[in-house]
Amino acid sequence: MKPQVLIVGAGPTGLDLAYSLARFHIPFRIIEKKSGTGTASRALAVHARILEHYQQLGLSNRIVRKGQPILSLDLSDGKEVKANLKFHDFGKGLSPFPLILSLPQDEHEEILVDELKKLGISVEWNTELSSFVDTGEGIRAVLKKEGAPEETADFAYLCGCDGAGSTVRKGLNFEFPGGTYKQLFFVADVETEKSEVEMEKMDMYMDDDGFMLYMSVRNAHTKRILGVVPEELSEIPDVEYHHMSDYIERKIGVKTSQVNWFSTYRVHYRVSEHFSKGRCFILGDAGHLHSPAGGQGMNTGIGDAFNLSWKLAAVLHGKAASSLLETYETERIAFARRLVATTDKAFQTIINQKLRGTLLRKFIVPYVVPSLFKFSLTKLNAFKVLSQIHINYRDSALSKGKAGKIFGGMRLPWIELADSSNFQALQSVDWQIHIYGKASQELKDFADMQSLEVHEFAWQATMKKAGFQQNALYLVRPDGHVALASTAQDIDALKNYLASFEIIAFHAL
Repeated sequence: MKPQVLIVGAGPTGLDLAYSLARFHIPFRIIEKKSGTGTASRALAVHARILEHYQQLGLSNRIVRKGQPILSLDLSDGKEVKANLKFHDFGKGLSPFPLILSLPQDEHEEILVDELKKLGISVEWNTELSSFVDTGEGIRAVLKKEGAPEETADFAYLCGCDGAGSTVRKGLNFEFPGGTYKQLFFVADVETEKSEVEMEKMDMYMDDDGFMLYMSVRNAHTKRILGVVPEELSEIPDVEYHHMSDYIERKIGVKTSQVNWFSTYRVHYRVSEHFSKGRCFILGDAGHLHSPAGGQGMNTGIGDAFNLSWKLAAVLHGKAASSLLETYETERIAFARRLVATTDKAFQTIINQKLRGTLLRKFIVPYVVPSLFKFSLTKLNAFKVLSQIHINYRDSALSKGKAGKIFGGMRLPWIELADSSNFQALQSVDWQIHIYGKASQELKDFADMQSLEVHEFAWQATMKKAGFQQNALYLVRPDGHVALASTAQDIDALKNYLASFEIIAFHAL
């Protein structure tokens, strides 16, 4: 079949979009100007909401097996450990993945590329987008492959997953407002002379002369170090690890035997003025850049990909009105703006030297943080935010109604059952109805006519605690967010909702 979507960029965002579209049987091409997957660890954290998405696609077991859980964090003032935060079962009861997973970006990309190959799909490496035109009826793109003449190709839609310098975003003339931190940052992957038993521990150093993170990557010998280059060293042209080795090794107390990767960079915080225009969309770093606080950037890009993939698939298969695609920008740009604002404030607090010395090192780190984490409610709320399971699309045109404490736009709460969970049903990646209690025969008959799956779950006390109302109707989107919540099993409300976007279930004939 003729490719209907052009994906520009084969980082985690582009690869996830590709795999998701493949699962929906949408033909596409994915191009990347680099010659292959990355060779450095770069982004590490894979949070629960993304693991839930991978579970829907059947990839979560492989991702979790390859990664390493982060189970604790030591907070140090540069002289001694002032606090230890435990992340064991950090989000217990909230997600099938109550953890923070560390997985180097290059290994993450390799898994997705391999899974695409199993489906007979290959990334077109050494290929870039030279230019494009949205004709209104489709996209005409000019592609340039190393050592070959330019190619002109037509597609229905264009998806820019091509990073901060996005050709697609620039071609759409979108402004990219935000700012840049004045500090120079560094990141290094190094081999240490001695291995450490506690691979599942991360160390954070905050003192008057610097900020640094230190954690295991891949194995007990390989470490990731991230921090601020001290002012006296930031003036050195093209600063390298050897310029900083004494400073770094004094902080972490471990001697480096080999440097696998070292880079300095400026941290940006930006959100594009738009995420879509006509038949073009931007995702991931092409649309938003974040501070490293909380490891949110890559996860947000993958979230963009899944949000857009099922909507593109529905429209291209004729199972939804094209207006469905307008909700991609509405839903994802709002979250990106909130995220940039919150991570920016958190990161400013961490790297602000004066504030770090007076508040963090002397009061917040040794006293406030440990005491707060003794309360389960604090830990669970922290998990909701960090894991991105708190994301909701309440203001979206796709979100309607409220039943119990659950409103349209919320991620469907996870409920553990005797032999599985309510998330098992989500693996169909399709529209479906959930009833926590008993479904009426009238609802079952209507759902059958619409080829909608109905999942009944015997009522139990944990459901009320999670926010469900007994016997209420919850129409769930393919991405696991609640679309419509109705206290009564209102057939007319369900019928009107489906008609408003001309929605048909994916598996319907």
